[in-house]
Amino acid sequence: MRNIPTLTHRELSTQFYSPIAYIVITIFLVISGIFFISDNFTSGGEASVRDIFGNYMPLILVFILPMLTMRLMSEEYRSGTIETLMTAPVNDAEVILGKFFGAVLFYFVLLASTLVYPIVVSLYGPLDVGLTLSCYVGLMLVGSLYIAVGIFFSSCTRNQVIAVLCSFVLLAVFTFLVHYIGQQQEGVVRVVMQHLSIISHFQDFSRGLVDITHVVFFLSSTCLFLFFAVKILEFRRWR
Repeated sequence: MRNIPTLTHRELSTQFYSPIAYIVITIFLVISGIFFISDNFTSGGEASVRDIFGNYMPLILVFILPMLTMRLMSEEYRSGTIETLMTAPVNDAEVILGKFFGAVLFYFVLLASTLVYPIVVSLYGPLDVGLTLSCYVGLMLVGSLYIAVGIFFSSCTRNQVIAVLCSFVLLAVFTFLVHYIGQQQEGVVRVVMQHLSIISHFQDFSRGLVDITHVVFFLSSTCLFLFFAVKILEFRRWR
């Protein structure tokens, strides 16, 4: 695993040189800024980051992060540079983890740009620091899972459009549709749907609660999709 830092640095540098990354940053800041202003600068509105981070950010990330991850492996396949990676002294797990950590670090930079929101809120009223930190922890975990899903689908195809659409559909289903279905059900079905729903696990973070059960859910789900991505790459290597 000694090659992971090198691959991570390579991927992070590629992100900052990619025009798509700056398009993603711009879209993210514009959309999140609109939601923040519309909720916090209305008469009688709550001076809190709860709405922007708890209600809107998962929705924004479902659209934004698949755009960020669609090229991670697909571009390697399309350009033929995957052959260089596969003949280099690195294993498949190192390639996937290098891509993952590079994308996650870029996402954390993207997330850091939202620090202006709690700063602005603190100018209008007392900021709930515990709630804010909890929201950021939740967003880091949610974003990491979304990136892992994106890498998995990017590993499955050289077509970036297919990769982004598959990522978006799966994330939308397990973030919103499963949660909605669970809300309409009772008993065991409701419990199962809530356990599978990403938004159900994130809601406690947006309320200021860091529950180890939810942390385990996000970490295990992230590892699962990274494992799937490694297996896809192994299959491509040996077929």
